[in-house]
Amino acid sequence: MNAGELLTRFSEQQVAAFFLVLARVSPLFVIAPLFSSKMVPGRVRGIIAVALAIGLTPVATHGAIDLDPLTFGAVLVKEVIVGLAFAYALAAMFAGLQTAGSLLDTLIGFSFGAQVDPLSGTQSTVLSQLYGLFGVAIIIAIGGDAWMIKGLGRTYEAVPMLDAPAVGSLAEGAQVAFSGIFVAAFMIGAPVIIALIITDAAFGVVSRVVPQMNVFAVGFPAKMIVGLILLGASLPFVAGLTASELQDSIVHALHFLKAA
Repeated sequence: MNAGELLTRFSEQQVAAFFLVLARVSPLFVIAPLFSSKMVPGRVRGIIAVALAIGLTPVATHGAIDLDPLTFGAVLVKEVIVGLAFAYALAAMFAGLQTAGSLLDTLIGFSFGAQVDPLSGTQSTVLSQLYGLFGVAIIIAIGGDAWMIKGLGRTYEAVPMLDAPAVGSLAEGAQVAFSGIFVAAFMIGAPVIIALIITDAAFGVVSRVVPQMNVFAVGFPAKMIVGLILLGASLPFVAGLTASELQDSIVHALHFLKAA
């Protein structure tokens, strides 16, 4: 059976529904954690996106789709916006991890060795990459990929395929997700940040008491040792927080996705 004969088995409504579902699924593979990883070839991500769209199409289709080009194009754009809103909430959660790593890199001094990350194509520091890889490992370990796919399926209950989303609610959700990046970053890095502040204060006192001591020569390795020890000790806390934040991100995304 060739491709032409296979396509004739599907009606225009089924094909249109598939492309609309694919439009909502695709942003997950562009900005969402794990699914958008550059470590996965683009062709593989495309195949998985198509497979998810095929699986979700029977669940998402409710009612006849207007096949007028302008109307269908408007619905297609709306589906992309809904998919972006859901994926953005997940990406913001993951950005909190990397922001925490960048902050600690600056405080410890690892930011001096920042290089271009070949996976993301941007300048990335050591701890930022470490927290990013650790977050991906946690998401895989707790089955977070299944949570995200289930959450994507639930978006059709919040905003059905043929309904428009509430723009005000989407804007509010984006604002909450963006502000949550910095809150999560400080929560993740708080133990190490506090320890480094105390270390800096201690060396400040030492420099006043013993002015002939080269504080920079002694302080840099001391901060590195303190930071790495506290970082290793706080990783179990980071794992639990990542799992909790992932669940909260999915719940918040579904809460702010409302039909107009």
